[in-house]
Amino acid sequence: MRMLLQLSRIIDAINTVIGRLAGWLLLAAVVISATNAVVRKVFSISSNAWLDAQWQLFGAVFLLCAAYTLLKNGHVRIDLLTVRFSKRTRDLIDVIGHVFFLMPLTTLFIYHSYPFVINSLRLREASANAGGLLVWPAKMLILVGFVLLFAQAVSETIKRIAILRGDMVDPEDDSERSPVNETIESPERSLLDK
Repeated sequence: MRMLLQLSRIIDAINTVIGRLAGWLLLAAVVISATNAVVRKVFSISSNAWLDAQWQLFGAVFLLCAAYTLLKNGHVRIDLLTVRFSKRTRDLIDVIGHVFFLMPLTTLFIYHSYPFVINSLRLREASANAGGLLVWPAKMLILVGFVLLFAQAVSETIKRIAILRGDMVDPEDDSERSPVNETIESPERSLLDK
């Protein structure tokens, strides 16, 4: 289990770096979008390259940040039922969900996107619009994004199994909070208690 947890830490570190860097692409997409809109309205000048850059950057953010979002437990969940379950049961549901749903789904996307990406790369596919950008880098991000998401699913599965076995303390476990941390995290609550 120690080697698997080390693998999990490596995957987490890679996805943290990629996720944080890819987050900046959103700012670039917004700046390009705003600049393109202003230039188009003020100077009546537009470029297909700027339009292609916008959708490619938004796609890159979505694909490259999906694994980071899973790492940070930021994906949408339906907690209507699971909120009533014990922490152990929720961890078991996570393991089942990752192993039987997320990993097979990402494997399917990797399998089907690989020839799609290779063909686009081989053809050096470019935008059909005049003056547009190359398209193959954006298509390659589909494959990269799902590989990263699969790796993060493996990491999350390892961590949940380690927690279930007692080999690791859950960093998200609320029962480990001390009264000091509770006061620090909720100053208004401490004021109400006085």
